[in-house]
Amino acid sequence: MTGPTAPASRSTEPESAAGWAPTPALGRAVLLAGLLLVAGVLLGRVDLVVLAAPFALGTAYALRRRPTTLPQVWITTGDDGPLVEGGEVSAAVSVGNPDAIDYDLVVVRSRVSPWLRIARAGFAGTGPADDALPADAPPAGAPPAAGTSAGTRRSVADRPFVTSVPAAAAVDLELAGRALRWGRHPVGPAGARVAAAGGLLVSRAVYTEPVGVRVYPRTEPFEAVEAMPRAAGLVGAHHSRRPGEGGELAGVRIFAPGDRLRRVDWRVSLRARQLHVAATLSDRDAEVVVLLDVLAEAGRSGGVDGSASVLDTTVRATAAIAEHYLHRGDRVSLVEYGPGARRLRAAAGRRQYLTVLEWLLDVRAEASQHEPYDQVFGPQQLSSDALVVVLTPLLDERSAQMLARLARAGRFVVAVDTLPANLTPPKDRGWAEVAYRLWRLDRETMIGQLREHGVPVVRWAGAGSLDQVLRDVARLATAPRVGSR
Repeated sequence: MTGPTAPASRSTEPESAAGWAPTPALGRAVLLAGLLLVAGVLLGRVDLVVLAAPFALGTAYALRRRPTTLPQVWITTGDDGPLVEGGEVSAAVSVGNPDAIDYDLVVVRSRVSPWLRIARAGFAGTGPADDALPADAPPAGAPPAAGTSAGTRRSVADRPFVTSVPAAAAVDLELAGRALRWGRHPVGPAGARVAAAGGLLVSRAVYTEPVGVRVYPRTEPFEAVEAMPRAAGLVGAHHSRRPGEGGELAGVRIFAPGDRLRRVDWRVSLRARQLHVAATLSDRDAEVVVLLDVLAEAGRSGGVDGSASVLDTTVRATAAIAEHYLHRGDRVSLVEYGPGARRLRAAAGRRQYLTVLEWLLDVRAEASQHEPYDQVFGPQQLSSDALVVVLTPLLDERSAQMLARLARAGRFVVAVDTLPANLTPPKDRGWAEVAYRLWRLDRETMIGQLREHGVPVVRWAGAGSLDQVLRDVARLATAPRVGSR
């Protein structure tokens, strides 16, 4: 369920009995048997000795075989393919018994990321999963209790689970649920404590490190049917404005040395009594640079079925745009506009799409005190013919200044507004609501100024979001450009 086979996290404990301690039950049994024996001897009463015999013999019989090793705990996750938002996730917390005696009681507990909603949990081989739930767990399909909702109900994985483990065997606590949001989400850490020798000995808690589950962003439907502003590669699906071999007719001209005979337009040649050939435009690929503005975050993320924050919209839109253009044979690169200035080099193909999804899992909003423009746009790091799609919430003035600088430099820039449309004003008293409305007006003014600088700003809306903008940019690409260095 996590793309490549997920690693297993296993506890490494020394094989010694130092981790085992007596339980209060052992102390009570020894104390009671000792008191009865002492009282029987001092008072000369045989009946007290007879009463002490079962406690002494039972304790000795239970301790005849003491455990010598601690249990082993490890976590595994499914590997049935890439896991996407909204998909089913599965994991297992395993407890192994390397000893030669049975573990009478095993208590297992594991932490799980809140973005992995575990709905079913139980030990393998114990029947239906719901049969292994703790006593306080609600039955499957039961409505949430009063004052709670399905989204806030406590996960069943947060509760302890109890089972037994035979000698030289292992049991698996299987967890199954649904992934709610993209990212790297941990399953674990997990821990277990074991009681043996009839409950007279208990091990110390054994823990294992968490295992990360990779959840890729769900690709929103996106199509852009308009031509690229300036195709720069040698082959591809876009019609270039340069003459060459292709399928787009550019006109008819007089035959010249080097022209192929299959290009001869016989109808025009017979009418003009001179050989003419059909001129075509070359089909070329394009480079698309997706710039992610990570200087600020806004909105509340509700997962795949809830509201989307700025980062949610940014990551999902990036995945959709990359999938579309990579499917058409174009080259796609990713750049973060922030203090980290992470960059993914331009490439094409299926492997690049998987690399894009992996790269997006580490996108985080980071505030910065300095201007990251020079760090992001270094010399020779951005092709002059590339289409730059900037995903930005326009919450920072530096983002608007960056867009204006790119436009003045003659780049083909499209700004995609990722600010949530349902962003609510703060509920604080005083001037908070008035300040929010003034900020909204100031932001609209900034967007208007960007459009005056030649930067189209469009809100992301899935399929067809960029068609009109790309049409305008492609039209501007045919006009002479005056760029500043």
